[in-house]
Amino acid sequence: MRIIKDGGHRLFETDPETVNYVAAMLESLRGRGMDAVREFSARFDGWSPASFELTPAQIAEAVEQCGEQLRADTAYCQGNVRRFAEAQLRTLLPLEIEARPGVWLGHRHVPVQRVGSYVPGGRYPMFGSAQMSIIPAKVAGVETVVACTPPVKGAGWYPATINAMHAAGADRIFVLGGVPAMALMAFGLGDVAPVDILCGAGNKYVAEAKRQLFGQCGIDLLAGPTEIAIIADDSADPALVACDLLGQAEHDPHSGQFCVCLSEPFARATLKELERQLAVLPTREIAGQSWAVNGRLCVAESREEAVALSDDWAPEHLELHVADPDYYFARLRNYGSLFIGEETTVAYGDKSIGTNHILPTSRSARYTGGVWVGKFLKTVTYQRMTAAASVEVGEVTARQCDVERMEAHAITARVRVARYGAAAAR
Repeated sequence: MRIIKDGGHRLFETDPETVNYVAAMLESLRGRGMDAVREFSARFDGWSPASFELTPAQIAEAVEQCGEQLRADTAYCQGNVRRFAEAQLRTLLPLEIEARPGVWLGHRHVPVQRVGSYVPGGRYPMFGSAQMSIIPAKVAGVETVVACTPPVKGAGWYPATINAMHAAGADRIFVLGGVPAMALMAFGLGDVAPVDILCGAGNKYVAEAKRQLFGQCGIDLLAGPTEIAIIADDSADPALVACDLLGQAEHDPHSGQFCVCLSEPFARATLKELERQLAVLPTREIAGQSWAVNGRLCVAESREEAVALSDDWAPEHLELHVADPDYYFARLRNYGSLFIGEETTVAYGDKSIGTNHILPTSRSARYTGGVWVGKFLKTVTYQRMTAAASVEVGEVTARQCDVERMEAHAITARVRVARYGAAAAR
């Protein structure tokens, strides 16, 4: 590998100051409930309405404020997400086998009852995030989805976000942001019942709150700043590769970009093109800082090395701009979502194509995928058996328990051997 440009992208790590700060907030929120929610919301967002929950009339007003084209486009995007989630659900089948004569083992998929969805605001009103947690949950069969989104300073709320949350199927919508929103949903503050799973992206305080609340409820995953990796050979277009790298760089000064090229001339052409585009990019202030600090461009000596470099980085998003995508598709293992060919791009996955954009970052793609319909289902097992099978299994179980010196366990097996064995002998 030859490094052409190395910005030294570092993995997102929670700093001790953030850990302590969020812990103190959560303790206050748990103890003081809605009083603390209101205090923190007023302090951080200047937001203290009579009720944080929107009424049906307020939701209808927000929807009406969205133009016809926006509502139609949102429906298009959400339809794609819903179709893909429904197709995923059809792959999750119940199971029952007769493992031994008279012994039936099985599993079934049971949806959790309540989900808390967080739709981020901040630098950009990412209303497209609404469908990524709400729709898969509803398709899975979740009974209640409570959705929170932060207020827009001086404007209350962003109509497009409320429209997206409502259209996706949120049962309750709260205009509340940050750690207080996480606490409202996880602890069950006010008249909100505690949720079973918290889902959605957010800033470092939201991510840390999710980490600390895990155990109180489930979470989807922990995600830091967004990432993109691109593998590009000489068949690719340097202008398009540069464009896609900058598309993710505008997210955040901490966003990561990694481009693996197969030749140095192509890498140099991509770097030149990136600098040209950055000079005229409307969001160059953020994108330029992100590329300078976190951008990495290198040359792999072979396709095998390109795969190894990408898998080691384990990117959230991975694009393939190569002549032979099947080679890479068959070998790559670590990524959140894969974009095959120049015809698709990360923005499609983020907004409209139907796959989920809540994805693993900071190398966590080595051990988990992103949010999908299965995230909201529990796969639970069951067993049943005949009396004769209970005798057979009980005799083995009792002997195993004896070796482990678990006498009460052994008794539960032997009473069944005695009961059903005697019945069989009569």
